Amino acid sequence: MSEAGQGDPGALQCAPLSDADWPDPIDDMKHGFAGGLNVYRTMAHHPALLRAWSDLREHVVNRTALGPQLSEVVILRTGVRLGSDYEWNQHVVRARGRGLDDARIATLRGAVSDMAPTDGLLARAVDELFDNGGLGVATRDALGQAIGRDAVFDLMATVGFYSTLGFILNTFETPLDEDIRADLEQAPFAGT
Repeated sequence: MSEAGQGDPGALQCAPLSDADWPDPIDDMKHGFAGGLNVYRTMAHHPALLRAWSDLREHVVNRTALGPQLSEVVILRTGVRLGSDYEWNQHVVRARGRGLDDARIATLRGAVSDMAPTDGLLARAVDELFDNGGLGVATRDALGQAIGRDAVFDLMATVGFYSTLGFILNTFETPLDEDIRADLEQAPFAGT
């Protein structure tokens, strides 16, 4: 059997860990953020990484200078660029809870020119980070004027943070959380 107890014995499988399989070194994290999402239950296969991840997660998710709505714009565009259905669906639900409607969310899948100006600027920045490994001077300066220096740093940290999660999700084919699946079944995403 593989590490997760399933599939090809030679394959590295890292399905989300159940409470029964949760590692002792991070037992205190099981009932917090880490136990609440399949992505962190997958990361729990590497307890030291999940422990180290905690402080950065607190900043990027809860203390970002981007604020809740612009943070979701950055995360959704990052999910698009990664091709991560998990991140997209997870953050459609979270973005709705933070006041973004489906029409606005849907634009984040498309051309920057079809987005509201600030969303387009943020999406352009995400695209430049993926395409060029950094922000161009014009984008950097426009962001500085629009959202401020701290938010520019937080934008880059958010893209890096969610890229790492996307790599984990895509590599281990982590399934969408059941509560998110249920939310989307009850209120299907209206964007195309």
